[in-house]
Amino acid sequence: MSLRCLIVDDNARFGDEARSLLEQEGVSVVGFATSGDEAVRLTKELGPDLALVDISLGTESGFDVARRLADIADTVPPRVIFVSTYDEQEFGGPIEASPALGFIAKTELSAERIRRLLEI
Repeated sequence: MSLRCLIVDDNARFGDEARSLLEQEGVSVVGFATSGDEAVRLTKELGPDLALVDISLGTESGFDVARRLADIADTVPPRVIFVSTYDEQEFGGPIEASPALGFIAKTELSAERIRRLLEI
């Protein structure tokens, strides 16, 4: 099964590195968004299965973006996994209260970690 992924991060360098890593591991990265508005637009256009959303998107909250993606009415919303350079312990409660499936530290990102969270 080919997993179609949208990366939502305000750091283009991370986006490029994540795309390269994930595509080498069999995940199809269909787009890269740097803002919530762009993430919603690309989700509607591309229909990804998964959105990797940075918790801190400059002036935006990744938690807000995750809620916006979950509320898209005219398409199947992607499953969301948060990513961050910060430690998961700093965001435990908000992650659990969000529509996201979980969290992966950017330094530990891999297709295997994603598939474990997605249970596929």
